[in-house]
Amino acid sequence: MPRPDPSACDADNLIDAVIDREGRYVNHPADRGGPTCWGITEAVARAQGYAGAMRDLPRSDAASIYRRLYWLRPGFDRVALRAPEIAAELFDTGVNMGTATAAGFLQRALNALNRAARDYPDIVVDREIGPRSLSALDGFLRVRGAGGESVLLRAMEALQGERYIALAERRPSQEAFLYGWLAGRIGQH
Repeated sequence: MPRPDPSACDADNLIDAVIDREGRYVNHPADRGGPTCWGITEAVARAQGYAGAMRDLPRSDAASIYRRLYWLRPGFDRVALRAPEIAAELFDTGVNMGTATAAGFLQRALNALNRAARDYPDIVVDREIGPRSLSALDGFLRVRGAGGESVLLRAMEALQGERYIALAERRPSQEAFLYGWLAGRIGQH
């Protein structure tokens, strides 16, 4: 299912789309995350105070968890003010691979695209969205203009795709998910 148009980068739409894509209760034997409902793992639900059966996790609880842990806490809402497509990608990648991994993809791509620090300074890849990451993003967008966001997005997706393939190579049980990851999470804009 394609992600919603992120031009306005409405967090509610992004959250609804990921919940719809993830679906209700799943407990796939090869999924190292264990039981999930609406894409929320049991460990995350428990850490957020949910004590009920995973198959009964209310959609509204899942939406609240996504907003808090995968949108606001990592600062993707601040990215959305500058680059809505990048924020949508960060959110989606963060849900699937962790928000720190998503932030690291953005930081690595920004460093690789700054033309040896001529456009803006390199940033530490600390996997957190802070003032330096936002400043580098501002510098990138200022130099590259309107088309820059789509190029940055492609760079982040390339890093994500490589990580999926490496994961499947390291853990053959994860090959069961590779096709779906690549089909549903790379280039769906």
